[in-house]
Amino acid sequence: MFDVLVYLYETYYRPDACPDSEALVKKLSAVGFEEEEITKALGWLTALAETTNELSDSYPHQTAFSFGTRIYVSQETDVLGTPAVGFIQFLEAAKLINPIQREIVIERALAAGETPISLEKLKVIVLMVLWSQGKEPDGLIFDELFLDDDDAAPRILH
Repeated sequence: MFDVLVYLYETYYRPDACPDSEALVKKLSAVGFEEEEITKALGWLTALAETTNELSDSYPHQTAFSFGTRIYVSQETDVLGTPAVGFIQFLEAAKLINPIQREIVIERALAAGETPISLEKLKVIVLMVLWSQGKEPDGLIFDELFLDDDDAAPRILH
């Protein structure tokens, strides 16, 4: 599923640039993706759109950044794992995502069906949330999303 999501991001600059579902399924099949992967990815994207609309409609005043602290329930920390929770907190503290986007990322990570979800897959989820909203990640988030931790130079703490 995540390979299909990355392909969609790389191929279509905006979600509205994607062809209709039927044509998209044919194109993804022609590229070599399996039907099950395509179905899961498109279902995941449909649920992403529904979640985004639901949260945006329910909390329109929450688009500004919040000064509250998000407390994760045990089910969330079990699925997300400590590195993912830390990464989400980093993104929010750096004002790269807002509270609604954070909740969408968490909901979509829980829906991915992996326990714990890998940091690489969480980064794809963050990227897809921003992509689905027509927001282009800035340079800092791009570095965080695409820099491979194994290849990265060690970070210097001050």
